[in-house]
Amino acid sequence: MLVIFFGLLFAALTMSTFATVSASPAHADEVGTDQYEFVLTGNVQFDQKPLDNVLITVEGAGYEASVETGADGKWKVGVPEKAAYTVTLDEETLPEGVVVAKGGSVIEAEFALTKVKSVNFFLGEGTRTTVSFFDQFINRFVNGLNFGLLLALAAIGLSLIFGTTGLSNFAHAEMITFGALMSLLFSVTLGLPIWLAIIIAVALSAGFGWSLDAVIWKPLRRKGVGLIPLMIVSIGLSLALRYLFQIFVGGGTSQLPGSGLADMQLGPIRLSMIDVASMGISIVVLLAVSYFLLRTRIGKATRAVSDNPSLASASGIDVDGVIRIVWVLGGALAGLSGILWAYFRPGVSWDMGFQILLLVFAAVTLGGLGTAFGALIGSIIVGLFVELSTLLLPSDLKYVGALVVLILVLLLRPQGILGRKERIG
Repeated sequence: MLVIFFGLLFAALTMSTFATVSASPAHADEVGTDQYEFVLTGNVQFDQKPLDNVLITVEGAGYEASVETGADGKWKVGVPEKAAYTVTLDEETLPEGVVVAKGGSVIEAEFALTKVKSVNFFLGEGTRTTVSFFDQFINRFVNGLNFGLLLALAAIGLSLIFGTTGLSNFAHAEMITFGALMSLLFSVTLGLPIWLAIIIAVALSAGFGWSLDAVIWKPLRRKGVGLIPLMIVSIGLSLALRYLFQIFVGGGTSQLPGSGLADMQLGPIRLSMIDVASMGISIVVLLAVSYFLLRTRIGKATRAVSDNPSLASASGIDVDGVIRIVWVLGGALAGLSGILWAYFRPGVSWDMGFQILLLVFAAVTLGGLGTAFGALIGSIIVGLFVELSTLLLPSDLKYVGALVVLILVLLLRPQGILGRKERIG
């Protein structure tokens, strides 16, 4: 029952969280102009005649909004910051016989010195080329798999921490952000090669996890602080770190080197070299973690502590040492996940970890609390559902849909996919 309660809580929090991050589709020709001072605007016309009810979607910097053109063909979307945004015209909403003649239906827009950016599409007569449902399914399946793999990196670390300490660590979001910020610092600010910057960022993320345990969590454990107070501390730590990041890096979004690489067309699948590298790195790291947990002495000790800390301690296992290793591993995995998430979004921002935190929690809960392999399975399911759901649902609802799947699974199997009933309290 406790797991079901947390599942419902996560869904409710996610609905409210992403409702504030993304503006829902509107039938008015203006969205967000009263909330934000930066505005993207345009005028959709064909043969000098305005076209109304044409759907325009703006996405970027963790923000998404949709708007339909008015009777005069004009549209406006307010955005929260000066950043790079992707503006998409839905060709299905154009009149029959009208297509985007040149430049494409997707435009990358970035503000200059002014607070208003004009974005216009060039229309003409022609036959519209449509993408089949099967091709869309294959393309989004691959993207969902990529998303699920990077979620798994963060979810496994979070699951191991929960399994060994019982802590639901909300500050895990900032551990994700930390890895991306460090890679940005060493690659863009200091000018190191991106591969070297990533290695340094992952190493620093591991050290960050070690420091958090040494300074905060180990002293609190020794004082016998309960799990609920510990969770509240983690929420406060999350907020403190998040706004500390904002003080240092600001509220904007920055790009890592290589994030603008063009996509490759492999049949119906559109992937960039960064996407291919991201999936390859995720698979290799996940296999290495699996080997560590199943084959090494420390990995077996980690699973023993996760199963029963008291029995593990009585068997001579150094529980505190195992927990320290888990925090180091969790920090490294979270940092790497943040770097890959920065390429997937794309962009690095001060709150990027928070944007996927509840999806990470959903993956952990779906797979089974405290089980690393359950977190992997849960992450793949969440990632696939998030991307595939946009075939049938508005993109604004794709995150909520993943949490609906979580609730349905927990109603049928409260312990999660690989969890054990005796762990449910």
